[in-house]
Formats: sequence, C-alpha cells, structure tokens
Amino acid sequence: MTIETVQFAQSGASWQAVPALVSADGTGAHPAWRALLAPAAPLRDVVDAVHALCMLHGRHPGVVDFALAHGPDKSAEAWLTEAARAFAAERSYLVRLVAAAGPLPSTPGQAESEAAIVAQAHALDTLAQSDRTGCAIGAAVALVLDWRSIRALLDIAANRFGIDAAPETLPIEADTTTLLASAFTTPAVERAILFGAEQVLAQHRGLWDLLESRAAARNRS
Repeated sequence: MTIETVQFAQSGASWQAVPALVSADGTGAHPAWRALLAPAAPLRDVVDAVHALCMLHGRHPGVVDFALAHGPDKSAEAWLTEAARAFAAERSYLVRLVAAAGPLPSTPGQAESEAAIVAQAHALDTLAQSDRTGCAIGAAVALVLDWRSIRALLDIAANRFGIDAAPETLPIEADTTTLLASAFTTPAVERAILFGAEQVLAQHRGLWDLLESRAAARNRS
C-alpha cells in the first residue's frame, strides 16, 4: 500500500460525499425545478425547460459517452456501458418531448440564452474528456444521480403534453454505490471525482438559474 493510499484510508474520506453533494447542490435543491413540478406551473415554463434540457443533454455523444470512450478502468467500464445505453434512451425521450411540446415560448434574450447553454454543453464535454483520473467518472456519476430529479420533471412534462412516459433504465443505486466505493482509491482520485461531480452540478444549477430568469422575463414582457 502506498503512502498516499494509507493517508487516504486514515482520512475517513468516503464515496458517500458524491450523493451527498448531489442532494445538497443538485437539481432537486433548486427552487426553479421545484416550481416546475407544481400542477399550476405555467405550461410555457415547462416547455422552455424541456427545450433547454434537450439542448444540453440531447446531444450525442454526451457526458457518459465521452467518459466511456475515454478509456475507463475495468471497474468503471461496465457501469458506464450501462449508463450510456440508458442515456441513449433518455435522448430519444427528450426528442419526443420536444416534438410534443411545440415551439419555444417567446422570451427576451433568446440568442444569449442559447449561447449560454452551448457554453454549458462545451464545459460538460470537456469534463467528461479530462485526462485527470477520476474526473470523468465523477461527472458521469453526478449526471446519473442528478438525472433522477430531472427525470421527474420530464415525466410530468410528458403527462402535460399528452404522451406516455418512457421507461427509465439508468443504473440502479446499488451499482452506482459499488462503482463509487471502488473508485475512491487515493486522495488525488477522490479530489478529481468530487471535482467532476461538482462541475456537473454547477452547470445544472446554471441551467435552472437561466430558466428561472427566462420565466421572470416572460412575466415582465
């Protein structure tokens, strides 16, 4: 056992930091997301959110695809393969939702909003292709964990748009737990995993902030 590994074991660091981070700083903690879940949420705001989520995560390859293609170790490869298959289905679901939602609601500053989401997508792609060991895994895991909250909104949108919700096939929590427990090997990897996770959540918070601002702008116009 290396000196770094011994120090890591003695530090008490735990893979549980990642789901705790998602719970505290992820989509489920954002007031804009909570507002959109309400039955009385304006339909135009739900439509806007679906379009934005499709712009950010409806692309291929996405975060998980890049992480898988970036040469993960064997302990992560099976989980990433399963997650990549699941996100292929999620992308198809997003496309169906956008088609059912119809056009974007008229909103001041549309060009600036689109540019901001493009920049967020670029930031996510960069994270998922990082050469820093653990960063791409952290990004992929954070996306999968945070997608549970995003999926809740997508299913509500499907109901409001009059289409059937798609089956959800993301890796089960136990498999994600196993992956994280095996990935937390040294302080350097731990920091990289947490960094990747934090940055994905930061991009998601930025998206919800943007959607909140767009809803306020529509209310003023």
